[in-house]
Order: sequence, then structure tokens, then C-alpha cells
Amino acid sequence: MLVRCVVSSVSITERGKKSVKLSLNPQNVNRVLSAEALKPGMLLTGTVSSLEDHGYLVDIGVGGTRAFLPLLKAQEYIRQKNKGAKLKVGQYLNCIIEEVKGNGGVVSLSIGHSEVSAAIATEDQNWTLNNLLPGLVVKAQVQKVTPFGLMLNFLTFFKGLVDFMHQDPKKAGTYFSNQAVRACILCVHPRTKVVRLSLRPIFLQPGRPLSRLSCQHVGAVLDDIPVQGFFNKAGATFRLKDGALAYARLSHLSDSKNIFNPESFKPGNTHKCRIIDYSQMDGLALLSLRTSIIEAQYLRYHDIKPGAVVKGTVLTIKPYGMLVKVGEQMRGLVPPMHLADILMKNPEKKYHIGDEVKCRVLLCDPEAKKLMMTLKKTLVESKLPAITCYADGKSGLQTHGFIIRVKDYGCIVKFYNDVQGLVPKHELSAQYIPDPERVFYIGQVVKVVVLNSEPSKERMLLSFKLLNHPESKKEHAGHSQKKRGGVNVGQLVDVKILEKTKDGLEVAILPYNIPAFLPTPHLSDHVANGPLLHHWLQAGDTLHRVLCLSQSEGHILLCRKPALVSTVEGGQDPKNFSEIHPGMILIGFVKSIKDYGVFIQFPSGLSGLAPKAIMSDKFVTSTSDHFIEGQTVVAKVTSVDEEKQRMLLSLRLSDCALGDLATTSLLLLSQCLEELQGVRSLMSNRDSVLHQTLAEMTPGMFLDLAVQEVLENGSVVFSGGPVPGLVLRASRYHRAGQKVEAGQKKKVVILHVDMLKLEVHVSLRQNLVNRKAKTLKKGSEHQAIVQHLEESFAVASLVETGHLVAFSLTSHLNDTFRFDSEKLHVGQGVSLTLKTTEPGMTGLLLAVEGPAAKRTMRQTRKDSETVDEDEEVDPALAVGTVKKHTLSIGDIVTGTIKSVKPTHVVVTLEDGIIGCIHASHILDDVPVGTSPTTKLKVGKTVTARVIGGRDMKTFKFLPISHPRFIRTIPELSVRPSELEKDGYTALNTHSVSPMEKIKQYQAGQTVTCFLKRYNVVKKWLEVEIAPDVRGRIPLLLTSLSFKVLKHPDKKFQIGQALRATVVGPDSSKAFLCLSLIGPHKLEKGEVAMGRVVKVTPNEGLTVSFPFGKMGRVSVFHVSDSYSERPLEDFVPQKVVRCYVLSTADHVLTLSLRASRTNPETKSRIEDPEVNSIQDIKEGQLLRGYVRSIELDGVLFGLGSSVVGLAQYPHVSQYSPSKKALYNKYLPEGKLLTAKVLSLDQQKNLVELSFLPSDTGKPDVFPASLELPLVKPEEGKIETKKRDQKGKEEKKKSQKRKEQKNQKGQEEGKLRSQEREAPQQPQMKRQGKRERRESGSEQDRGNKKPKKAGSSEEDDRRVEVYYREGEEEVEETSVPPKEKQTKPAEAPRLQLSSGFVWNVGLESLTPALPPRGESSDSEEDEKPHQAMQKKKSKKERELEKQKAEKELSRIEEALMDPGRQPESADDFDRLVLSSPNSSILWLQYMVFHLQATEIEKARAVAERALKTISFREEQEKLNVWVALLNLENMYGSQESLTKVFERAVQYNEPLKVFLHLADIYTKSEKFQEAGELYNRMLKRFRQEKAVWIKYGAFLLRRGQAGASHRLLQRALECLPKKEHVDVIAKFAQLEFQLGDAERAKAIFENTLSIYPKRTDVWSVYIDMTIKHGSQKDVRDIFERVIHLSLAPKRMKFFFKRYLDYEKQHGTEKDVQAVKAKALEYVEARSSVLED
Repeated sequence: MLVRCVVSSVSITERGKKSVKLSLNPQNVNRVLSAEALKPGMLLTGTVSSLEDHGYLVDIGVGGTRAFLPLLKAQEYIRQKNKGAKLKVGQYLNCIIEEVKGNGGVVSLSIGHSEVSAAIATEDQNWTLNNLLPGLVVKAQVQKVTPFGLMLNFLTFFKGLVDFMHQDPKKAGTYFSNQAVRACILCVHPRTKVVRLSLRPIFLQPGRPLSRLSCQHVGAVLDDIPVQGFFNKAGATFRLKDGALAYARLSHLSDSKNIFNPESFKPGNTHKCRIIDYSQMDGLALLSLRTSIIEAQYLRYHDIKPGAVVKGTVLTIKPYGMLVKVGEQMRGLVPPMHLADILMKNPEKKYHIGDEVKCRVLLCDPEAKKLMMTLKKTLVESKLPAITCYADGKSGLQTHGFIIRVKDYGCIVKFYNDVQGLVPKHELSAQYIPDPERVFYIGQVVKVVVLNSEPSKERMLLSFKLLNHPESKKEHAGHSQKKRGGVNVGQLVDVKILEKTKDGLEVAILPYNIPAFLPTPHLSDHVANGPLLHHWLQAGDTLHRVLCLSQSEGHILLCRKPALVSTVEGGQDPKNFSEIHPGMILIGFVKSIKDYGVFIQFPSGLSGLAPKAIMSDKFVTSTSDHFIEGQTVVAKVTSVDEEKQRMLLSLRLSDCALGDLATTSLLLLSQCLEELQGVRSLMSNRDSVLHQTLAEMTPGMFLDLAVQEVLENGSVVFSGGPVPGLVLRASRYHRAGQKVEAGQKKKVVILHVDMLKLEVHVSLRQNLVNRKAKTLKKGSEHQAIVQHLEESFAVASLVETGHLVAFSLTSHLNDTFRFDSEKLHVGQGVSLTLKTTEPGMTGLLLAVEGPAAKRTMRQTRKDSETVDEDEEVDPALAVGTVKKHTLSIGDIVTGTIKSVKPTHVVVTLEDGIIGCIHASHILDDVPVGTSPTTKLKVGKTVTARVIGGRDMKTFKFLPISHPRFIRTIPELSVRPSELEKDGYTALNTHSVSPMEKIKQYQAGQTVTCFLKRYNVVKKWLEVEIAPDVRGRIPLLLTSLSFKVLKHPDKKFQIGQALRATVVGPDSSKAFLCLSLIGPHKLEKGEVAMGRVVKVTPNEGLTVSFPFGKMGRVSVFHVSDSYSERPLEDFVPQKVVRCYVLSTADHVLTLSLRASRTNPETKSRIEDPEVNSIQDIKEGQLLRGYVRSIELDGVLFGLGSSVVGLAQYPHVSQYSPSKKALYNKYLPEGKLLTAKVLSLDQQKNLVELSFLPSDTGKPDVFPASLELPLVKPEEGKIETKKRDQKGKEEKKKSQKRKEQKNQKGQEEGKLRSQEREAPQQPQMKRQGKRERRESGSEQDRGNKKPKKAGSSEEDDRRVEVYYREGEEEVEETSVPPKEKQTKPAEAPRLQLSSGFVWNVGLESLTPALPPRGESSDSEEDEKPHQAMQKKKSKKERELEKQKAEKELSRIEEALMDPGRQPESADDFDRLVLSSPNSSILWLQYMVFHLQATEIEKARAVAERALKTISFREEQEKLNVWVALLNLENMYGSQESLTKVFERAVQYNEPLKVFLHLADIYTKSEKFQEAGELYNRMLKRFRQEKAVWIKYGAFLLRRGQAGASHRLLQRALECLPKKEHVDVIAKFAQLEFQLGDAERAKAIFENTLSIYPKRTDVWSVYIDMTIKHGSQKDVRDIFERVIHLSLAPKRMKFFFKRYLDYEKQHGTEKDVQAVKAKALEYVEARSSVLED
């Protein structure tokens, strides 16, 4: 805007430049006016001085005048110009006087735009030359026209000049005398009163904002511009090509005054110039002819754009950054953070004043003349597109930025022009980063990908997880720009499958082939059918009517759920929140599941939350039990918040009913079977005969089959199906108790075809096989028996006819959760209503189930309960055994709860009879994780039903007919269902064997059980399923988490209800084996937890699984990255997560590679798996382990079954004279890199090289050996030798095969030989060695050494052999009928005397050596006992006494408190008993350090840190300090730093710093200690302890001066209240370590300021007694006792004085002190009296 101003001063600066200062203050501008001169219509400027009720007071700068602006007159301006905001105090305004009152004392103003812009100065306003103001518009008359302008006459009496530049451009050259014009006063000269005016239109409307007039070409370089005129001492005018006038000041006409030539600026001469600015006042372009300006890269700040790369010159380096000159009058700042990619401590070493640097512009604000730049190399040289505004942040764009903040929720990354975005924590890396501040730092340059940008909100979401294929990404983006216009959300499309992934299908939308993704859960409304369709659909298949669900971030998500497709087709899907109202019922799918509820998404992209409370009509314990992600659901809207775009939903069946339940149920069943029929048609199109046959099989078909085998669980496997390899199976229930034998022919009926596992479920039951022909009526009700259960439907048979009927298990899409009591079981009776009477394509009739009340339970026989050997009897139950009772099963009784235990409740009935309620008989539905017994409280009265009677002697449940039943403990049930109905269960199972009871549970069945206890010794959870059914859950089957397996007692509480899967019955006892992690089948591809039982050096690990299964892990499968000592971290009993590679052998082949066990982590595979010669390519570099040194070369393992040969010329470039050097530098198991020279696929030969020229690695022999280099001839000789031996190779391999075949037969003999002759281990080892040397497999039973002949000693070039059954593990290969014992358990805690923790007294005799193995079952001990002669009773008694004495002697020795630990086992026992004692752990570390076992000492320290309770902070700190000491003495600086950083994390940082400083000082590392103290002073500057410690350190080093300076720094940093203490401490240190005189001076100085600080006096006295003379001490005491202190304090000092004199003085001195004390007391009492 145009403003009215006054020149306040004109001066010349120190540099000789003119300086003009202006003022806008109305008091300066309007000083020429007086109150009397004010007239209505005058245009003035003013500023708002205050806001009043009805308007504003305005300061117009006229003395004696108050100007008021009414609110009404300001409304228009406020609305149009001020954007509706009130005027602010100090705001500048153009005002027009509306009314003048009181001779100018009060004026009323207006600021209306129309009034101000039309204001004209008139004669009536009495303007004079003295008060004429610039900006006034006047009516004028042209008096004279001259070449340089016009002379005007205005306001009758005044004359003024108009410069040629201020004529109206449109009328220039047309002015004539006496022409009437409107003009604006530009200025009035204060002395000459010359008035200059302007006729340019922009000046003729006061108050009008200036439009951004500027020359289009500012910065443009122009050639051959002609001179219009030259003005001496001013400049020259030029005429531009477009006819506009331009002006160049004199200083811009040449590069310097010396070379300026006025002659060259005659009118018409042309020059090269550059437009440098545009004058708004004159309407002129300003030019410069200077060469430096014409050639400059940038002319002004407006030319520099953020992200541009500019060159500049270093001007200066300051603490706040580096100033760089980038052009004439333009400079930019490079902040310290941006001087390099990393933070520079000394930038002056790299950059010098005058250096030319290449920078990139971060921010440019032309108005503020602010320019920020970066010198970070990565940013300057980045070829990626720069983001300069939020609109640039397109989704998927990759670019460079720098981190400005690191928070716990992620990193904030900044780009150019102050644009920044957030990288959330989950997008920081593919791996989880718990603490981003430790991984990233401020100023770090990072490459990011844009996920989402919202320019309107100035928000951007970024990721560090970069997209893998930038090319395909660009191509994809190109495609989408061309084609995606054709696909809209909610559109139905046809798609072609491109590729199957783990999570779904990559598809192309036809006809444009637009890429999209169809997730597995979105293939069907039925949860179970999604994976099935995913399995059978193949690349190339076409799917029709697929819904486009969402389109974001370059991805299209599709859905094929029929429910959603029909919703969108019917237009029932709301598109935005305004269409949604409470009460609406919508169909959507589960987007995500949280603890507090589930989020439901609808086809249009809208989503809402279904809270836990209204998620189901049933009680919800865990949300994930009820729904799974991707599941189709029906939701009812309960509330809508349109503003926040949120809605709450209900998923209750009672709220979301879609009509008649029977109709819905039938519809769901029809859909499900229709989809299965679709899968059949997919299978029939496959080439495999097996698949085609399975597709043709339908339920209800009859087959004649031969029995192949009867399995242990009672199920039958059939052979002789239509196609070889077809698996047909009948469960134990469907065997129907028939006696079947292998080879027997049977007629069966098909129940169900499992199209995922490719199995056919059949039945032998007679009522199914002999189906009755009977006409059935539609809608008729029938009784049926459930024969087979699937996830969403069941197959039953009609009782009357045997027809197979399918009925849906769900009656609603949301009906997915069942309590155990609600679940159907095979054999259970149901009531069905038929909906079809003819089996269709599916082979099944369709029906709907009637009410659940009509279900009947299957009749099963009950097994008697057996008692575990370590049964614990509740004392409360033992009391009641003597009392007789007259109760019978089924009676209803009332009693009072006596005690509540985790697994049962004891109840007192009438007449004092004790009864028991088991946890399983309290609730009908037990939520997992809860303890049902807690529902019952002691003293509460309960009504229960008697369901059995337990005999306390045998712990069996007796039938009511048993004579001892009246003396049993009644077993009760308080289940509501048991109390209401008559069909209660009865535990009269005495006649049934325990095994029969267990066998009613099928493998894979899910049961609810209750934890009884955790058996630490056996490592299993003992559980009870019912009062008479028990189970065990091996620890390894409780979880796949190492954390849970380490502390199972934290995860599982006694009495807690668990959901377990039945694995099978225990072979030896009537226990059910259970699993908490699903069926434990150990099939190929399964991940399971195992326990290491043996570590075989250079070979691998043997791993055991529950139920005796063993597996082997090759050294090549231990990790994805091979290491020098791959088996170092594995010890027996360590728990490992394994992946089953193969189940071909009875010993499983396993892998511990993270890429196998945790494929989601996508860990880097440094060494790929080599399973066969096909995995190797010629020229490939591979790592592996040395196998052995042979005559021809070095055998080198590349994989578990692939071995290559490196001939000696290819082993090393050196040729050692001694072959022993090969054994020394290439020991078995050494890790090397080899290059594959050649492959022979047919002969399985691989030739390798270790030469540095091939591998790029150092030679296998160090250069320090100075060995001779290989001669070229040697290679040729080797080749010849190899050719001769080629013929013998076939014989050799043939022989190996023969030996392999014999091996299985001879193994049994070998085991017995090994048992009989354990004294021959040497022979066995020798056999192994020979086998390795000869390269052929030698049977282990053959003890004779081989004859070493040339034909048997060569390995030729190489050999690849598959050792699948070769390396048998001795422990696992026991004869099949003998019970397998636990293989090679970890060595138990043993003593030298041979005491073993788990042997019986009978076997413990001093003469016997310790037993190697122990067994749980008594059968294993029988052969051992049979070998000994039968002894008399007396001998056995004597032996027993001896054993007991020996045992007590060992126990006494162990219990002796004075006994010193002598071994690692002793220490282990001690730390087990006192795990929180740091002293014990430190002694344990010292024990290892004395044996120079540094690594073991470290390991003990780490164990201690994990074991010691987190509450024992000091104990933990002691161990940290010990570990720091250890690393300081034996480790590297790097290892010490790592331990120190960890210690600081887990302890109080200050304590750790101080301890490390002490460690450095004690080990005389004074430099490191000094650096550490300086770090501490920065970090803990408010801690006086740090200053004092550092002072002591400096004084001990003799640096007194530094200590004095430190004291001064301490007093500057510490708060004042600490000063006295610090000074006193430093004085003490001076006494002890420095100058005593200086110490006295410090004390004296302090006490002169603080004379009443008795603590300082006390310390001063102590120090003087220690370090001073007796005279000094007495002088201080004399001064103290004459102070005016409190009597209590005076008494203290008199006492100290007296004690001192008693110790050091004479009797006279003592008396003198007493006299002084008496004198003080008298003086004190006299003062009190006064």
C-alpha cells in the first residue's frame, strides 16, 4: 500500500554511503496541521490508539484533537480488508474527516473504502503550502508542457511539477496547455516548497492496495538496448524492446568509476544489460550494466528456489553456522547440523574463508531475505526428486531427507521449504525397533518413501521400508495413470490370477490388466473355504464378479465375498457418514481385532468399532476367540458421530437378525457346499489322476477296500482305492468296534472328502453301509446321529434310513463362537428338519437342525481313574473316609463349603460327611484362563448332585453296587445343567480299565483342563480334565515362545482353565497327552520346540521332542550365516525352535535357520542352503566347513549332503613341504570360502578352489610362514594321477551302496556289542577315522581295520553323497520293541562320589559306578536287576544300610556351612540356593578367572544379571561393576564401552560413571579417567559428588592448579545452597592430598562468611587434629567456644575440647577447659535471669 511519510534524517554512513531515515508516525507526518486547520473531507493518516465500546480512538498526530472512529464507519473496512478481525492498537489507517466539533477539539472519522478512494482536496479545506500533505488527490490544470514533464496549476494558487516518468503512460505525449487533469501530490520540499505530482492512475485512488506490479523479466539479460537519454550525476534511461522505459543509476553503468566513459551513453548507443529491479513508484525497470551482475547465477532472493543447487563462497564460520555468499548482496547460512553428513566438531579444518562450496537450498524467504542451505553430500548430490511442498509428496515417491527429531513414537524427517513428515515406529525398519533414539540421530540423512500426504493439513506419512523394485513401481504408476481411471471402488470386475502369494492372489483386472490383490479371507464368506479356494486356484484362472474394495497408495484391494458383492449390487451400501443412521443393519468384514473390540469395514471404505461389550450375546473373554480378520459379519449401527467420522456397531445375534434362522442356516449351507463343488470342478481340471478321482468322489458313495493297517489310536487306514496313493481313513468311532486285520476286504461309505489334505473319511458302521431305501418327505423331522464335523457344517445320518444329511453349524454370519458344552461331537444325536429329499451333486441331503434341547449325548463307557505315583491327598478329604453315608448317585444334597483349593472344593454335608467338588463340575462354560473354584467362597451354602463316590484307598470311583461305596467320599457337581436335568453323568467307572477311559479322547480333539501343578523334574504340566481323567502337557508343547518356556510358572497358575489339544494317550500310564499349541504331528514344514540332547562337534545337534521323537540338525542348518564355531552357543537341554525339513527317516531332519523358523522376519540369508548338487552353479562363491585332508586334496562340506574336493594346487598358492601344516591350518570344521571350478552333475562331482585369486579371501596359509610358491608342474602331475584313478571310482560307489544296505541289519548287533563292551571306545573312533579317510561308508559293526590300498584311499576330484540314513545317532537307534529312554540328558549335578539325583536307594552302593542313564519306568530296571545274583534278605538289608550311611555322609558334607566350593557345580548349587547374592556370583567369576576362562566368567556375569531380582538394585550394580572390571582388565575398549552403555541403561547412571572412573584410576588409565570425568561434568553438572570426585582425582595426580580451577567452575554450576559443603570437601581434600596451608585458608575464608556452620567447624577441627600442630588445634577450639551458638552445640564443642585435652594435654589443660565451660554456663544463666 502507499503510505504517507516524512524524512526524519539524512546522513552519511562510516563507509561513505548516504542514509535516509523515514517516519510513518502521524505525530511527525501531520505535525504541520493544527486543530483549527481541520476541515471535513480532509484525507489524513492515523494509527489506532485504543478500542472503545462504540468505536476506536485514532491518533492522527494533531495536537489538542481527539479523533474518534465509530464502529459503524469501520464495519466495511473490517469485513473487506481486515478479514473480519477487529482493528488492533497501532494499526495504520487512511482516514477521512467526517465531522469537526469544538473548533477541531473532536473530529469524527470514516475509513470506508469508497469514501477514502474518492477523497479530493478542495479550496474549502484551506490547504496552504505549509500544511500540504503528500498523497492528496487534487484537480489541476496543465500550465506548460516541457520535454522533461509538465507544469501544473492546482488549488487556484499552487504550482507543481510532473516528471516525464510520472505522466500517465497511456496519455504520454498528448498533454496540452489548460488541460484539466487529476493529480496526486508526491512530495513537498521543506525549504523551497516545490511540489511534485504524479498523473499515474495507481496514485489517484488513495487507500487502494497496490497490485503486485512488477516487471515480468526481472533478472533477464537483454542485448542491444538503446540509450534514451543520459543525465550527468544521475544515470541513463533506456528504451526496452516492448517500448517501456528503463533506468540505470550512475553506479550501475560500469564496473567501476575508473573505466566509466560518458561518451558511450549518447542517445542511440546500445548496451548489454540486466534488469535488476522494478520501481513501483516510478513504474520503471531498473537496469545494471555491471559484468559481475550480468554473469551472476542468482540476482535476488526471489530467484532462488528451495531444492536448487547453488555455488557460493565461504564468508565466515560462526558458532551458529557458516555464512556463504551466493550472489551480489545475497548470503545464506549453513547451520552446524548441515556442514556435513555427520556432525562436525571442527568445521574450520575443512572449510576456509574464500573456499568455493556447492550447497543445496533448504529454505528461501525473499521477504525476510532469509536463505538456509545444506552441505550434506548425500542431499547435494541426490538424484531423487526434491519435496518442496506437501503437494509434491505423491504416494510411493522415494526421496532423501534429514531427521530433525527422534521420539519414542518415531522420527520426524524434514525436506526442503520447511516440509516435514512423520515416520511412525512401525515403519522405521522391517525389524521392530524398541528404542529409536539409540538407532537414529538428529541430522542423519535418510532415504524415505512417501506413504500418504495431506497438503490441506500439512501432514505427511513416511516410511524407511523402501519399495523393492523402483522400475516396476514406475511402470506400475504409469499403468495406473493410463488405466486406473477405468476401475472405481464398488465396481464389479473380472480378474485373471497372475501369481499366488502366502496371503492371497496377485491378479490383473481385465481387460486392461491393471494389477490388484485379492486376500485369501476375501475369497469366501466361509472362513474355512478361503484357504481351500486359495489352494486350488492357479495362475491363469479367471474369476468373475469380483468387487473393487479399496484403492489407495497405488494398491487395489479386491473382494469376492458373495454377501458383500450382493450388498453393493443391491445399492444397500452407504457411501458416506451422512447416509448412516442408528438402527441400520450393514454387511461388512472384520478389519482388525483389538483387546477392546473389533473394527468392521464396509465395502465403501467406511469403518466402525464393535466394542467388546456388544460384540456377542455370550460372555467375551478374548475378542480373538469370537472373530478372525477378514471374516464376513452383519453389524447394527448403534451410534454415529458424523463430525469425528466414527460409529459404534453391535454384532450381537439378537441385534443383527437377518430373518428366519432356519432360512439363513440353509442359505449358508447351500453357499458353502456350492463353493466346495466349485473346488471339485477346479480339481477335475488338473492333470493328476489322484486329483480327478478325488473330485469325482462324493459323500454317500460305497467303496470296497482292503485294510492296510490299524493304527494305535484305533483308526483304520485302507488301501486298494481307485488310485494308488489315495489315503482313505476310518476313525475309531467309524470302525464301530469291528475286528479288522491287514489285508481284509471291507465295504465302506464315504463321509467327507478333505480337499486340502487329500484324504477321504469313510465309515464301516453297518447302519450307514446298509442304507435303507425309503421315501423321505420335505419338511419332515428326523432323529440323526452326527458322523463327521467340519468347521462350518456337519454330516449326520438319519437313524431310520442311514441317509447322509448335511446341516449348517451356524445360523448367522456372526454365529462363530461355541462354548465347549455347546459344541457337537461325533456320535451325538440331533433333531433335523429335511429341506431336500434327493441328494444333489454334493451327495448329501440338506437339513436344518432343530432346537439344541433335542440333542442327545453319545453313550460312552467310562474308564476308572488311575492314581499317579505322586498323588497328593487333601487332608480335609482324608478325615471323612471313616464316616459312613447312605447317599446314592443322583441325590441332591446341601452342604457348606469347608475349604477352596485351586482344583477342587471340599464341602461338609449333613452328619459331618465330607464331599468334594472338582473344578470341572462347577460351571457349564469355563472361560479359558479363569479358575472356577474362585467362584465359591468358604462358608457359603451350596446345593449339589452326587455323581460318584471315590475310594480313598485306591482313589477309584466305585459303582453304587460296590460294598465299599458307603465309605467313599461323595463326588459332587454344582453345574446348573447337572442340577436341572435328569441326564446327569455318573462316575461309576470301576469296571472300565484306565486305558479305555483315556482312549475315548481322539487326537486333535480340544479339551478344557485344569492345571494341577508344574512338575519341575519331569518338565511337564499336570492337568485334570475331569475328576477321573488326567493329562500331562510336556513343557515344549505349552508355547512357541522362549519366554514362556523359561518361566512357565509365571504364565500358568494352579487351577487355571486351559484349552488343550489331545495328542494321544500316554503309552505307559492312564494319562492323556495334551498340547497347548495345536496338534503335535512333526510333519514336514512344521515349526516345533525341541531340546538339544547332544552336540556333536563339526557335525551338528541331536534334538529331542516330546514322546520320544528325535531329530538331527546339520551344522549347515544351525544358522543362516555360518560362523567359525557354529555350535558354541548350544548346550544339552537348551530349548530350540526347529523347522522339520524331512520325516523320511525315523530320525527327523531339522533346520534352525531363522529363514525357516521365522520366515516373517525376512532375515538376511548370508549362506544359502545347499541340499544337492543342483543348488550349485559353476563359478559360484560358497562358504563351508573343512571335512578332512585326503591324499588328493581337501574334502570340503558345502551342505549337509554335498561335499566337494579342492586339490592341493587349488588349496593354496604356497606349497608346504610338510603335509602336517594342512592339518594344522585346515582342521576339521574350519570355515572357508571356496569357488566352484567345475561340476559334473551325472557323476555328482564338484571341484573347488580356495586360492585368493578365486575367492578374494586371504590364503589359507599365513604369509609369515614364508612357504615356497606352487610350481606349475605340480598341477599337471595331479591331473594325471586323477585320470588313473577314475576307473576305480565306480567300484567304490557300488561298494558304498552295498554297505549301506547291510547297515540296517547290523545295527542291532552293534548296539548289543557296544553295551557288552563299553571298554572299546578306541576301536569305534578308529573305525570312524578310517571311514572318513577312505571316503567310503564302513559299517559300524565291523571292528576290523581296513587294509589301506591305493584303490580304497583315493577320493578323486570330489564326491557328493546323500547321507540320509548314514550318520545314525547312537542314543536314538534302539531296537524297535525296547522302550526308548530319554536320550542323553544333560549331565546332572554330580559329585565325585558318584551320587546321582534320580536313582533309588537300592541302586546306590558305594562300590557301583554312577549310572549313565536313568529311567522313569520300572520295566527299564528289570534287565539290570536280572544280571545280579539273587541276594538274601540280610545281604539286601546290609547293602541298604550302607547306602543310607553313604547318602547321609554326602548330605552332611553338602550341608557343611564352612565348606568351600571347589568346582563349577558347587558354585551352581550355591547360586541356586542364594540367587540374589552378588558375593557368590563374584566368587564364581573369580573361580573362572583363576582358571583364565574369561568367556565363562563373562557368561556367569550375564547369568547373574538375568537371575538376580530386579528389586535387588545394589546386588545387580555389584555384578555390573565386576563385569566392567573384567572388561577393563581382559577385554577390549569396544567391549568395555558396550558393557558400560548397557550398565548405564539398567542402573542409576551416576553410580555407574563413578564406578568406571574408579576402575580407570585404579588401573592407572588416567587419560580415560580424565575424559570420563569431563563427560560426567557435562551430564551431571548439578551433582556435587562428581565435582568432589574429580577434584580428588586431580589432586592425587598432583594437578593442584586444575583442582583450584575446578572448584571455581563447581561454584558457578552448583546451586548456592551446595557451595559451603563443596568448599569444605575441597578443603578436606587439600588437607589430605594437597597443600595444608591452602586448605586452612579455604576453611578460614568459609568460616569468616558462615561463622555459625558448626559442621564446617567440626570438619576443620578434625582435619587440624590429623594434619596440624597442637597449638593450631587449641587456637581453633578457643575461637569456637567463644562463638554465640545454641547451648546444645556449645556443649558438643566443649566436650570435644575436653576429650582432646584428656588425650593430648596435661591435667592442668583439662582443668582449664572445665573452668572455661563453667564460666560459659554461669554467663549464660546470668543472661537468662536478666
